[in-house]
Amino acid sequence: MSRDQIVEHFKFAAELGIAGVSRDPAWHTRVDPRPAASSSAQAVPDTGATADALSVRTLPETPADSAASVVLARNPAEALAALRADIGPQCMRCKLATLGRRQVVFGEGNPAADLMFVGEGPGADEDEQGVPFIGRAGQLLTKIIEAIQLTRADVYIANVVKCRPPQNRNPEPDEIATCEPFLFQQIEIIRPKVVVALGKFAAQTLLATLDPISRLRGRVFDYRSGAKLVPTFHPAFLLRNPSSKREVWEDMKLVQKLLANS
Repeated sequence: MSRDQIVEHFKFAAELGIAGVSRDPAWHTRVDPRPAASSSAQAVPDTGATADALSVRTLPETPADSAASVVLARNPAEALAALRADIGPQCMRCKLATLGRRQVVFGEGNPAADLMFVGEGPGADEDEQGVPFIGRAGQLLTKIIEAIQLTRADVYIANVVKCRPPQNRNPEPDEIATCEPFLFQQIEIIRPKVVVALGKFAAQTLLATLDPISRLRGRVFDYRSGAKLVPTFHPAFLLRNPSSKREVWEDMKLVQKLLANS
């Protein structure tokens, strides 16, 4: 890393409100990859729960769950590859396929990641290159990840919808309903310890709620496969509202604590 890059890194840390740098060796140690789950039953948030830590209920197996169980029988890397192949490079399951998208943006990162980030949908840069979060918002997300002493190679990054909505509009309910089972399968395969929902659509989809992100962030929710879910603002929101970076840093400190205690 060059001197200019180091200076830029610490400038960003100062914007977040980071007062120092930890030398705890625990932050530089990765755990061994965990085996995939053997059960195909889904656990989903119980929307009737009122506490910060949501309860979960188990749903009976559906045909989609049966397909997921085949995927989960493999190791995480092979399971993700099988799921990607199942979706296909030119998925035609919803209308986004006919509205100008170039390709499916599946997801990227460590198949056995302890930490997973979920965004809304691909933008223009992501649609062109097939990689999530590589535009301006993605560059900011990379800095946020580095601020908690991790790299993009340590985490896994995906979106609620895997094709770009035209003109970067919000994904519509039918598009989310078609694509979200693939996201849930990714979570079941990776089995992260912590899932960070980036922005309104990710948080509302993952938690099956209509609550605004401003009400959800700063809280911890129990989620699938024993994971903890932390909603926070989307990096694109931070580009428009830099003053909210400190709130995101508070959320990231919460993520650090959850990872350290898991």
